[in-house]
Amino acid sequence: MITLEEIKNKMKIVYFGTPDFASYILQYILEQGAEVVGVVTNPDKPAGRGHKLRPSAVKEVAMKYCPNVPILQPENLRDEGFHAELKALGADLFIVIAFRMLPREVWAMPRLGTFNLHASLLPQYRGAAPIQHAILNDEKETGVTTFLLNEGIDEGNILLQEKIAITTEETGGSLHDKLMQLGAEVTFKTIQGLEQGTLSPKPQPKVEGLRYATKIFKEDRLLSFQQESAHAIALRIRAMSPYPSAIATLGEEEIKVFKATPCPSLQRLQPGEYRVTKESVVVQCTEGAVELWEVQFPNKRRTTIYDYLLGNSLPEGGRFN
Repeated sequence: MITLEEIKNKMKIVYFGTPDFASYILQYILEQGAEVVGVVTNPDKPAGRGHKLRPSAVKEVAMKYCPNVPILQPENLRDEGFHAELKALGADLFIVIAFRMLPREVWAMPRLGTFNLHASLLPQYRGAAPIQHAILNDEKETGVTTFLLNEGIDEGNILLQEKIAITTEETGGSLHDKLMQLGAEVTFKTIQGLEQGTLSPKPQPKVEGLRYATKIFKEDRLLSFQQESAHAIALRIRAMSPYPSAIATLGEEEIKVFKATPCPSLQRLQPGEYRVTKESVVVQCTEGAVELWEVQFPNKRRTTIYDYLLGNSLPEGGRFN
C-alpha cells in the first residue's frame, strides 16, 4: 500500500519514446505506479495499403493505460509552442527511450534533468545500434544503462547499469526482447532511486578500445562468403535477424537470411560455392562453411530451405558473393 509520504514524494514524469521497445517500458512503469503527466512521441504516420494514419506504439499504450494524460507529437523539437506545453506539465523528470535527439532546451528543462535508457553497458557501444553490434563483435555479455543526458551522444553520468549474458544462439530479435524486459525493470529502479535520493550519478569510466554502435546500413547486412569465415558469417546473420536481416547475393538475386549455423568445410568447394541438401544449403566460407536454414527469396515469403526446395531449385554451379 502506498503511503501519504510516498505520494508526496512521487515525481512527475514526462515520457519520450516511439517504438515497441519504448512502449513496453512505458506500460511497465505505469503498472508499477509511476506518475506520468505527459507523453511525447512521433506524429502519426500513414501506413498500410490505405495509407491511414497510424499512431506510434508509445501513443497506443498511452491512450490505453493513461488516457487522461496529454500526448504531445511535435514535428519540431525546437518549436517554442512545444516547449511551452512541456513546461506547463510541471514535470520533475523527463525519461527518453528510443526517441529523437533532444535539444538542450528540452533535456535541461526539468529540475532533475532527463535520463535515457541505452541498450549497452556504457561507455561501450554508444550509438544507434548497440544490440546488433554486440552480437557482431561476439560479445559474451551486454546490458542496459540509465544515464543523464548531456551535450554528448550517450556520454552522460551513469545512474544504473545491469548486465545480461549473450547466448551462442542469440539473435538481434531475441536480445532486443531480453533487454527490453531488463530495461523496464532498470528504468523503474532508476525512478525509485531518484525519488528516494539513493542514486548518485557517476561519470562514465574512461576505457581503452571503445567500440561504437553506428547505424546499420545495407553494407553491414551483406554476407561475404568469399571473404569471411563461417563464424563471422553466422554472427552477422544472428545480429541482423529478424530485422533488418542479413543479405546473401546469388547472381542478381538478394536473398534475406534469418537462420544459419556453422559447419565443417566442404571438400573441393571454393568460398561462395554451395551444396544443396534435403533440408538446407551449405555454403563454403574462407574458413569452415555455414548451413542456411531460413531464408526469404525476392517476392517470396520467409520460409525454411526445406519448404522452398519443395517447389524451387538453386542454379547448378552458382556461387554466392
